[in-house]
Amino acid sequence: MKFIRQVLESIRFAWQALRSNLLRTVLSLLGVTVGIFSIIAVFTMVDSLEASIRESLNFTGSNTVFVSKWSWNFSDQEYAWWKYFRRPAPSFAEFRFLEKNLENAEFIAISDGRGGQTIKNGNNSMTAGVRGISYQYNQITDMPIEKGRYFSPMEIESARNVVVVGSDIASNLFPFQEPVGQYIRIKGLRFQVIGVMERVGTGMFDIGGKPDIRCYIPYISFSKLFHTRYSEPNISVKGFDRDEHQQELEGELIGLMRTKRGLKPYQEDNFSINRPEAIQNLVAGIFSTLRGAGLIIALFSLLIGGFGIANIMFVSVKERTNLIGIQKSLGAKTYFILCQFLFEAVFLSLIGGLVGILLVWLLTFYPQETLDIQLTFRNVLIGLGVSSTIGLLSGIIPAWIAARMDPVMAIRSK
Repeated sequence: MKFIRQVLESIRFAWQALRSNLLRTVLSLLGVTVGIFSIIAVFTMVDSLEASIRESLNFTGSNTVFVSKWSWNFSDQEYAWWKYFRRPAPSFAEFRFLEKNLENAEFIAISDGRGGQTIKNGNNSMTAGVRGISYQYNQITDMPIEKGRYFSPMEIESARNVVVVGSDIASNLFPFQEPVGQYIRIKGLRFQVIGVMERVGTGMFDIGGKPDIRCYIPYISFSKLFHTRYSEPNISVKGFDRDEHQQELEGELIGLMRTKRGLKPYQEDNFSINRPEAIQNLVAGIFSTLRGAGLIIALFSLLIGGFGIANIMFVSVKERTNLIGIQKSLGAKTYFILCQFLFEAVFLSLIGGLVGILLVWLLTFYPQETLDIQLTFRNVLIGLGVSSTIGLLSGIIPAWIAARMDPVMAIRSK
């Protein structure tokens, strides 16, 4: 109990010393404030950016793979684009073949898109993306319908001129009327609007363009509108929700695609089986590098702040040398003096860290259209931990010098 009382007394002495020198306290914590703000701001921005991109990439559920011309494995040291460029793109005939023969697939769809298309309704027009899809596309990719309905199997198979539009298309082309049941023109052809999607907003990594300015039509209708010679569609396949069937699905896909394309055993695959995790792993690697770079930059600010606190603590020890001698002559233990100055340094650094974290928290209220900035509890703990460590390291030498002073020599000093 005596030890605890003395430690609490040390804390009180340290707090009184900080209060008695407010200007010096404020100036000394500025360096730590800037350093902690830099570190936590970098971590918060990177975490928020990564979360936004991951959410944008989460356009499919689990157990989904894509058959495409290009590989998504960008982790290789040398991306063989010249090899992928010569590959044939997946075709509608191959989609039908897989749809008929796949046993480990729950859903399968083919899709292709074109951006920069002019969509019209009377005198209203806008530029949007057009995507052709097969019937089970909404079972693989999230397509929330706010008004109207999704395609029927008959509309997809008979290539009806019907369309599901994004929310921005509906509001821009039909500002004063209900869009469902109305008509729009795509490349001069009339398409009836049967559904309007829920508003999604702008993501950081929207595949195929912003969803709110995208419209969907049956894949065969899309093929009639656009030259399939330059098309590079993707075949998306969703397996059953059991992890043990994922490898079986990929193996079956490879076997069927090789059979359909007539590849001999010694020939390598001229297609790629891709998972969304490949892009997510690439994103994780990029942001890991960004965190490291940001940490190195911010540590320079902390280093300056640490030297500032150490300098202030040496001055504080010099000013209170006489008081230290009196305390030791009255029986103050070494650890009491040590804790007194050490707590003062830690308090300085912690206050600076708290101010830096407060500034980052205020930054989260700044309105952003594409990025939702969130200060996580983990980053708050990192900020407090780093600032405490800086204070401990900056104050340990001055505190040790003060604790080891000879009381007689300290009292004689002026």
